[in-house]
Amino acid sequence: MSRTQLTPGPDHPITVTPTGHRVTVSVGGVTVAETDAALTLQESSYPAVQYIPIGDVDPASLQSSDTTTYCPYKGDASYYDLDVRGTTQSDTVWVYTEPYDAVADIKDHVAFYPDRVEITVAD
Repeated sequence: MSRTQLTPGPDHPITVTPTGHRVTVSVGGVTVAETDAALTLQESSYPAVQYIPIGDVDPASLQSSDTTTYCPYKGDASYYDLDVRGTTQSDTVWVYTEPYDAVADIKDHVAFYPDRVEITVAD
């Protein structure tokens, strides 16, 4: 199956920049990730997404999922279920293990669905 790869441009801009602040991700008051090295990915008119180095995520909270998706601007995404205190949220975390060149900085970083976790960016 051939996949179309698109390059960000004026009609669909994508930027990846250091967040510059501590980012904490928690579920029900339990911290699952905390970092000073987050990246903010801003894609077109979508809400900004925090990408956190996978090494700054509690590995006990991540369970590999069989789910994958494809973005023509970023590449193939793999997913993790998030397990916190015995409660599992399916496909809550995603990662681009081999992102396209335009977003290469997000390699080895994960993102969380903000409607399933609390994401705090310190001032």
